[in-house]
Amino acid sequence: MNTLSDISGLYKLNMKDRLRLIKELRGLTDDETRLISTGGMNLQQADRMIENVIGVFSLPLGIATNFLVNRKNYLIPMAIEEPSVVAAASNAAKMARERGGFTALTTPSVMIGQIQLVDIKDLPSATATISDHKAKILKVANAQDPMLISLGGGARDLRVKSIDTRLGCMLIAELLIDCRDAAGMNAVDSMTEAITPMIEKLSGGKAVLRIISNLATERLARSSCTIPKEAVGGPSIVDNILKAQAFAEADPYRCTTHNKGIMNGVIAVVLATGNDHRAIEAGAHAYACKSGRYQPLTSWEKNEQGDLVGSIELPMAVGTVGGATKSHPLVAVVLKILGVESSRELAEVIASVGLAQNFAALRALSDEGIQRGHMRLHARNLAASAGAVGEEIDVVASTMVKEGKIRADRARAILDDIRGR
Repeated sequence: MNTLSDISGLYKLNMKDRLRLIKELRGLTDDETRLISTGGMNLQQADRMIENVIGVFSLPLGIATNFLVNRKNYLIPMAIEEPSVVAAASNAAKMARERGGFTALTTPSVMIGQIQLVDIKDLPSATATISDHKAKILKVANAQDPMLISLGGGARDLRVKSIDTRLGCMLIAELLIDCRDAAGMNAVDSMTEAITPMIEKLSGGKAVLRIISNLATERLARSSCTIPKEAVGGPSIVDNILKAQAFAEADPYRCTTHNKGIMNGVIAVVLATGNDHRAIEAGAHAYACKSGRYQPLTSWEKNEQGDLVGSIELPMAVGTVGGATKSHPLVAVVLKILGVESSRELAEVIASVGLAQNFAALRALSDEGIQRGHMRLHARNLAASAGAVGEEIDVVASTMVKEGKIRADRARAILDDIRGR
C-alpha cells in the first residue's frame, strides 16, 4: 500500500477519481468507499444518536495532502464548509516538508473532573482531610472502570483548591484521570460521581456540581515546523508574518481572528473524526487566556538562516474509541484514512494541521491579502448557488474572477447570458 501523502494534483481529478485514489492508498473496501459517497449515516442511526431527529445534515469531506508529522505521512480528512481551507492546509504542509515536516508531541491523556463543595465551615481543615484520604478516594474512583485500569489508565491524582466567588468561598476537588484513547467524558463523570459522597463526608460540605472540565491543561498537544524563506515568498514576507504575529499578541481583536484561523484546521479534523468540537473550541480559547490576556495559540519566529519557525500548543482532548467512533459509521472509515493508532497520535496530527492552517492564513494576509486566495473558490460557490452545473460553474466563476465582480447577482447574469447563447 502506498502510504505517501505528498500527492500532486488531487484537486485536478474529478470527485470519482479522487475517491478511487484514496481507496487505493488506504486500502478501503467497497463498503467503506460507499459510506464516504453517501455521507455514512441513515435516519435510523441518526435517531439513536440524539433526540427528536428529523434528518441528517452533511458537510463536505475533503482530504488535505502533503502532511508529514514525526516522519510519518498522513492524508487528513477534513469536514468543513469554508472554501480554501483544505487547499491552504495542503499547500502549507508541502512547504513544511522541505524541512522535515512537523515535529509533534503530547502530554498523557489526563482529564480533570471537578466536584464543587459549598457550605464548608473550615476550608483549611477540609482541604487537609481530603488530601489525607487521597489514596482511598483514588481506589474508589478506579473501581468504577476496570476496563480503563486494564488498559493502563485510571485516576492518577486528586487535588483540592479553594476559590472566592460572589456567593462566598467554595472548595473544588479535582480528580485527574488518564483516559488513554478515549476523550474521557463518561469515565471522568462516572468517577467524580462515585467519589462525591466520600468527599462530602470528609469535607463536611455539600456537593453541587460534579463534572468534567473542558479546559484540558493536563492534555496538551504541541507541534512545530520550519518553512524555508524561499517557500514563504522571501525575506519580506517572512518579516510581514512576524509583524502579523506581533499584532495578534498585542490586540485581542486581531488575535481572535488569528486563533479562528487555527481552529479552521483543527475543528475540520475534529469533526471528521467524530470528536467533540465544542469542547475543543472552548478549551482552546480558554487556554489562550492562561496568561491573563487573550494570546495567540501559535508563535512564529525567524531563525539564523532567515527561515520561518512556528510552534503551537493547545489542549487536545480527542479520542479514537467510544462516542461517535462507535455510533457514526463513517468515523471509522475516516480514522482508517488518517491512519492514527492512538488518541495522542491523533492530537499530534490535529495540532500540526492547526499550525499549518495558521501559517497559510498569515502568508496570504502578508502577501496577497486573504480575499484573493478565497476569490476563485467563492466564485465557484456563487456560480453553483445561481444554478450553474458542470462546466457552467467554471465558466461563470472564471468570468467573475476576470471581471473582479464576485457577486451573486453577477453570477446569475452571466449564467443567463451563457444559456441564452
